[in-house]
Amino acid sequence: MLFQQIAQNKRRTIYVMVGFSLLVLLIGGALGYVFYNSAVAGLIMAAVVAAIYMGLMISQSTSVVMRMNNAHEVSEADQPELWHIVSDMALVGRVPMPKVYIIDDPSPNAFATGNDPKHAAVAVTSGIMQRLNREEMEGVLAHEISHIRNYDIRLQTIALALSAAISMLVNIGMHSFWWGGGRRRSNNDSEGGGGQIVLLILSILLIILGPIAASIAQMALSRNREYLADASGVELTRNPQGLIHALEKISNSEPMQAADPTSSALYISDPLKKKGGLSHLFDTHPPIADRIARLEKM
Repeated sequence: MLFQQIAQNKRRTIYVMVGFSLLVLLIGGALGYVFYNSAVAGLIMAAVVAAIYMGLMISQSTSVVMRMNNAHEVSEADQPELWHIVSDMALVGRVPMPKVYIIDDPSPNAFATGNDPKHAAVAVTSGIMQRLNREEMEGVLAHEISHIRNYDIRLQTIALALSAAISMLVNIGMHSFWWGGGRRRSNNDSEGGGGQIVLLILSILLIILGPIAASIAQMALSRNREYLADASGVELTRNPQGLIHALEKISNSEPMQAADPTSSALYISDPLKKKGGLSHLFDTHPPIADRIARLEKM
């Protein structure tokens, strides 16, 4: 079952790349049509921006994400106990030893990132090292190693890169609006009849709703992968209580001070402690109570 999920995650990576890439191109075309009088120009701009972000994140995802979250790498000599726990979980999970980072933040949390198991890294906050005992730390790090083993990290890295590309495109459009690009498009449309007005309205809606759709998709991916990583982590430790107690402590903690909002979906628990609405569409993680309930049944 687990290996089927890993294979499914690899296939899903392709679907995510295709879906997000199409959304990037559509938003680019809409921006070109609204602000530059040329949908083709917008498509070319979107393709270039997406290629840059994809290339950067795929080749340097670990260093980029760690810088975004103010993490610094540590060695076995610096943090022997943490290093050995990560090493033990990597050995059990049959993945290469990832790089180990620490984030100086009193709130307990952790995440894994990278393009594949050979280029992966895990990061923990100073707060989680102070508040959790070894059994609980093993549960958390087994969860993160499971993200690496299940190829969740690649999926999330690509989604993060393309979401960033979409945000960049929308920012470009907003700057163009303030400098008069939208007025030029509107003047032309007033002379082009009702069809161009409809296209203009649809393009504006796409620019507004596109980033929201990308965020919803990214959050849904994050929520689904957390349940699997919880179960996979327990498979490594054979001890659900360690992760249960860790999640209880993490859920009752304060928000992080150093977490980057765009990478919040990577963490084992929402580092910003946002309160979801009725639909929970923008929740980066499933409720801790639901995760604990599933673990208690194992």
